[in-house]
Amino acid sequence: MIEPLLNGPDERPPSRKKRPPRPGVSFGSVQRAPLPRMGSNRGMTSYDRARAGGGPPKPSKSGDTWWYAAVAGEAAGSFSARVHARTRHACLGAVLLLAVVYAGLVLTATGRRWGDAAVTGRRADATAAALLREHPSLAGLTPLSLVLGAVLLLAVGLIRRRYALTGLAAAGIAAALAVTGLLQRYAPRPRLLDPGGALLPSGFPSAQTTLALGIALGLILVVPYRLRTLATGAATLWAVAVGAYTLATGSHRPGDAIAAALVVLAVFCGLLAVRARKGLVRPGPRRGAALPGLPVTVPLALIALAGLGTGLWLLGGTLDLPATAPYDPAELRLAHRAGQALAAAVTAIAGLLPLALLRRVDIEGPPASYRLGGPFVEAAGAPADEDLVGPFTEDLDHEIS
Repeated sequence: MIEPLLNGPDERPPSRKKRPPRPGVSFGSVQRAPLPRMGSNRGMTSYDRARAGGGPPKPSKSGDTWWYAAVAGEAAGSFSARVHARTRHACLGAVLLLAVVYAGLVLTATGRRWGDAAVTGRRADATAAALLREHPSLAGLTPLSLVLGAVLLLAVGLIRRRYALTGLAAAGIAAALAVTGLLQRYAPRPRLLDPGGALLPSGFPSAQTTLALGIALGLILVVPYRLRTLATGAATLWAVAVGAYTLATGSHRPGDAIAAALVVLAVFCGLLAVRARKGLVRPGPRRGAALPGLPVTVPLALIALAGLGTGLWLLGGTLDLPATAPYDPAELRLAHRAGQALAAAVTAIAGLLPLALLRRVDIEGPPASYRLGGPFVEAAGAPADEDLVGPFTEDLDHEIS
């Protein structure tokens, strides 16, 4: 009775027009995902989907709430699906490249002749010969560094109490070494004899490079997110040096180091794809991880680019070697340097690619239940991106309509 008196005896209160529903509501930089259509399970969380037998819906999972879809702007499972697709494609690509390297450098006469020339050319390379002669301690330093690297990997994971991730990293290294051993023993290859007539063992792929790069990529799983790029990049530089040393001593051909890098890349991308498929990844902070890693990622990128360019340029002039001796020492030296450049480039790329695939991806747990962002939340003083926050901020002077 109060409102008609205020508006006059013959007036009615103004009617409020209902606004038509919109597919998505925007608030600052926060975009609420549109609701799914009736009768469709797409975009619905696990506890919204009805079971086939008509029973109660599935229980909710961490990160599978409407807040994640509304505030983060995407369905709860779409982030894990994108990470799974990227890592799976990288794994399949590494396997395909491994098959190409095996067919080109092991099964063909031209590839074997180039590999033999690269091994022989180390003697004609005065720089590599002088380095090995002046530093004989490198022979014992390489296996010692491999042992220390494995101990460091396990120690970091156990100290941080990431037991599952430490076991996953150790399983990845063991799987890569197992694949390397199987290829060395059972992969079909021509019978190679030494000057005395004894059968030479196969070094395809290189076990030393496999272990070194496996330790480097294993650090992705156990090192904190903000130090992941720095630690993995530094360990990859060490793996490049280990591979270069095995080529300089003549223990392996360039194709052996290249194959080892591809084996490790395929194994760890496969493990990351499985982890993403299970939903055990979440969005990482948008700042703070790339900048500390620049001192190591920039040299790795330069090694990758310069190594590929130089190696391919030198490779074109060393593939037409004669089938029998005598050989030109200059061509042998160029073959060795081309092999060193290509092996270093592929190893550097194998270390950089997982870091690029996992950019802004935290692999230490399932996605958070919700994530806030935008000028509204920043003005309210919300905590950092990696901290879990509630559906509302501390500032109560707001309204959600």
